[in-house]
Amino acid sequence: MKLLRLSRIDQEPIATATPIEGWTGGEVSRTRQPLLPEGASEWFSSSVVNFGKGCTTGWHTHATDQLLVITSGNGIVANEHESHHVSVGDVVQILPGENHWHGARADSSMGHITITGIVR
Repeated sequence: MKLLRLSRIDQEPIATATPIEGWTGGEVSRTRQPLLPEGASEWFSSSVVNFGKGCTTGWHTHATDQLLVITSGNGIVANEHESHHVSVGDVVQILPGENHWHGARADSSMGHITITGIVR
């Protein structure tokens, strides 16, 4: 068993992402607090990702399922067919290979915990 305290996990900058065409919410930048160091689990990775107002990830996919648990602020999660406004307490499942993006709304910051499977 391992106990983590978010207040003791440093926030690391994440490299910028390709901006979403037509998005005018804000600069694409964010930070990550890794909950598990690389290799700590053979099944999944997990981090807290913090977005400033209007910051997003840019379009991307994952080889496995991803769960997003919204922990602060208000955001948007979108795929090529739909988008959802999300807020604290919402949980989103993104399927393997699903082209998507997520981030903060233009008028709010947003934070979420990511839980992403590892290809074995």
